[in-house]
Amino acid sequence: MKKISANYIFPGNIPPIKNGVLIIDNNGTIIDLLNPQKDEINWSEVEIHKGFICPGFINTHCHLELSYLKNQIQEKTQLHGFIKEIIIKRNTFSEEDRNQAIIEAELEMKKNGIVAVGDISNGNSTFKQKEKGILHYHTFLEVFGSDPKIANDAFLQAENLYKLYYNSTRVSITPHATYSVSDPLTLLINDHCITNKSLVSIHNQETESENEFHKKGSGHLYNFLEIDKKTAFIATGENALSSFLAKYKDLNHTLLVHNTFTDKDDIRWANKYNSDIYWAFCPNANLYIENKLPNFELFLNEKCTIGTDSYASNWSLSILDELKTISKSSPNINLETLIKWATFNGAEFLKFSHLGSFEIGKTPGINLIENVNEMTLTEKSSIKVLA
Repeated sequence: MKKISANYIFPGNIPPIKNGVLIIDNNGTIIDLLNPQKDEINWSEVEIHKGFICPGFINTHCHLELSYLKNQIQEKTQLHGFIKEIIIKRNTFSEEDRNQAIIEAELEMKKNGIVAVGDISNGNSTFKQKEKGILHYHTFLEVFGSDPKIANDAFLQAENLYKLYYNSTRVSITPHATYSVSDPLTLLINDHCITNKSLVSIHNQETESENEFHKKGSGHLYNFLEIDKKTAFIATGENALSSFLAKYKDLNHTLLVHNTFTDKDDIRWANKYNSDIYWAFCPNANLYIENKLPNFELFLNEKCTIGTDSYASNWSLSILDELKTISKSSPNINLETLIKWATFNGAEFLKFSHLGSFEIGKTPGINLIENVNEMTLTEKSSIKVLA
């Protein structure tokens, strides 16, 4: 048994406790959480740290398979430019290089206090590493195809990967984004999601041209995907979120990722559509690709989570780095909220019931955030994994 304390303990699901004491067993299981204002504490038995203690981080959006593209993709190209570069460079690396990059990226996430990942896969390159159990994963098998003619083949490819995955309870077939899935493919994905009660993750409103795509049938993405050559597309006059998600029925927990160009009306529509909507932010990826951030304060009453996206679109795989970016751009969002987004909400969405908060019987991992101010992060804030 071990007792640890810090300036503040952020349990993830309740307000922070000043000089709180966390009691854990040798396996990192939470035995108790003590509050000095209520509980008697023998301080001679307590290991005291400077900083904040919080549960292990939940990275709800990552592309581990793209780790080989670290430092390979230009910054600030906007999404259509980013996709072009991925296509050009994806076949220039050996399988050995790709596998080594996956191993190194996972190790970095672990060192950065990440304990679980919602990971996007287009193939099976990450399956072997995930099966080792170093981190907890829910894998989203991403399907895309704006041409209706390839709908069956695209879905069959994902279905075959689904059958290959080592844990049938920790994998979903999910649509790529609002602009990249044809109506016939939507129906196939939707049926699979309903049958398997799947978690769903969708790239949403990452670029302004995504809204233009649906509103007007024009813009960078529309032209890049050559939609006019593939289908008789009819513009809806509405933003991307409502135009796309309305085609899906009876979805389970649904994660909308990025939301850089999401507005109040989109949020209002989403909450009427489904009470199980979660919103994932990957702010450093937004800066890397679009050089623009979401309006985080619009989401203060929503269920939000944090992701890192991939090394193709980020400088690090660190949830703490993402929180620093949000804190700097939106100082009115307090640290308690940010920690909840990065821990409890992520675990809740991914249905990792043993993670995300300091509750008796859980094994959430324990992070120490050092180099902090009274109740805020600084540029120098860093992570030390305690358990």
